Amino acid sequence: MITRTVRKNPRTTWGDLVNDLQRAGTKVTKATISNTLRRQGLKSCSARRVPLLKPVHVQAHLKFAREHLDDPEEDWENVIWSDETKIELFGKNSTKRVWRRKNAELHPKNTIPTVKHGGGNIMLWGCFSAKGPGRLIRLKERMNGAMYREILSDNLLPSARALKMKRGWVFQHDNDPKHTARATKEWLRKKHFKVLEWPSQSPYLNPIENLWRELKVCVAQRQPQNITALEEICMEEWAKIPATVGTNMVEYLEQAKSSRSCPFVLLLEDGMLCSQTFVVISGKAIETETALAAVDTCFKSFYVFDIQYTIKNS
Repeated sequence: MITRTVRKNPRTTWGDLVNDLQRAGTKVTKATISNTLRRQGLKSCSARRVPLLKPVHVQAHLKFAREHLDDPEEDWENVIWSDETKIELFGKNSTKRVWRRKNAELHPKNTIPTVKHGGGNIMLWGCFSAKGPGRLIRLKERMNGAMYREILSDNLLPSARALKMKRGWVFQHDNDPKHTARATKEWLRKKHFKVLEWPSQSPYLNPIENLWRELKVCVAQRQPQNITALEEICMEEWAKIPATVGTNMVEYLEQAKSSRSCPFVLLLEDGMLCSQTFVVISGKAIETETALAAVDTCFKSFYVFDIQYTIKNS
């Protein structure tokens, strides 16, 4: 009963389980509940924050996946990926672990100082391709459509030249209103830029997110003390990113394609209810919390590189 309840509703609390069992005439402790769930491979974790996916978003994701399922490696090598990101001066850009004794968690040696709102931040725009990183610039004011078009005018084509992109290269950006504004679309059309159609609510699909993560970790390790130093360090660390980072993305896409038959979603029913959901990729089952998450994982398995899945035996 405990396992079935938790699998049906992962947000069930300790108190809910204790009360449900008491109403059923059984008195148990939290330790008993915890041990029972751990034996089933379940443990209490913080829920991850992810974009809200409505059915229309899932359908758009699947449409994108089907349309690009058989794209050759050369096509992905010819895409320039772009995005904006915020980097905080004293933000949570990395996690530090320390060795400490019990009740010593507040000793200065065991803490990381923080300030409200990260002590200031900078906004960056950057791009990269399979051949390496392109330009990275700081946005010194709130970006609007006109400013975005100016950024593309000054940085996109020079990045394409520096990366030696082939004729007919494709530009990727997300569905931010500044990106999809009529004036921006018209500007891209006049410049004869081919734009990759992008599904909504899919920030984790863009491989540049992996690049942002690595940049933020490297910057945090250098501990900049002011905004000027933060910008300088960002530029230095971006310049250090090897071209192989982009190459790894394309190799991952090709490997994912060649090493699998089509992935599929497996639903295990308990009576009339779906008790467990899995994505089966290359013969391995990946357990997910919901059927919607299974579809999303199936989609991401092709288009996100360096992703780490927890594989469970089924």
